[in-house]
Amino acid sequence: MKKNLFKGSLFTVGASLWWGVLGVVYFKFVSFASPLELTVHRTIWTALLLIITTSYYSKWSEFNKIIKNKINIFILLFTGLLISVNWFTWLYAVKTNNLLDSALGYYIFPIFSVFFGIIFLNEKYNRNKIISILLVMVGLIYFLIKLGEVPWIGLTVAITFSLYGLIRKKVKVSSDTGLLIETLLLTPIAVCLFLFLANKGANIFSYNEPILSFYLFWAGLMTLVPLFWYTKGFSLIGIGPASMIFFLTPTAQFFLGIFYFNEPLILNELVVFIFIWLAVIIYLNELRKE
Repeated sequence: MKKNLFKGSLFTVGASLWWGVLGVVYFKFVSFASPLELTVHRTIWTALLLIITTSYYSKWSEFNKIIKNKINIFILLFTGLLISVNWFTWLYAVKTNNLLDSALGYYIFPIFSVFFGIIFLNEKYNRNKIISILLVMVGLIYFLIKLGEVPWIGLTVAITFSLYGLIRKKVKVSSDTGLLIETLLLTPIAVCLFLFLANKGANIFSYNEPILSFYLFWAGLMTLVPLFWYTKGFSLIGIGPASMIFFLTPTAQFFLGIFYFNEPLILNELVVFIFIWLAVIIYLNELRKE
């Protein structure tokens, strides 16, 4: 039991820090490509690598079982679109030095998930869960009033990711097989978008730029490795501990944004983060009880 806890925690910490540190550094490095082209590459190369891993682990029977149901295909197409919007928004935040906004989104997405679960799935709730939701709402309203703008990056990241998790519950499929189907369904769209960029001369990936093209190929691996690690950790230690460890991701992004990329943090933004952190503390305490 202790061995599983240690191993699972190691996988989950590794995945969370990969998303929060290595992923940021890599996608910042390849931000010479536009967020749209990077989203295209994440989709196509992730699909290719998942075909390889699905063959290696002999999981095509699960794949075939899922795609036989047309409703599953429709659901996974929609969740694929959600995760693509999530990827694009996050990549835009990295490119434009808005990591603090993306960190805000990943802090509040689990609490949005609780809110959506209560609204759409009639999941159980208590006073503390309601307080955490209200604190997030107060923080967002404060942001709107004091800064005069909607934190659209954080909200888009949070809403798309929480809806993604909510809707994916409708299909009983492993995370890697589900992502394979999603990326395969989106690959034709991704190819069309790449051709559009190429026609405009806005693409980086080409025969003329072999080194830069090689760097972009790794977008798939940078997506899959933390996913496999987190899934493995999740299976060993359960949803509660894995969800708690996940908060290393936005925390790492927050500190990278401030101390490495020198993003400004004004007082009113700090107040918003304090509201969010209080909500997260309450949420984590609830996870600890489960």
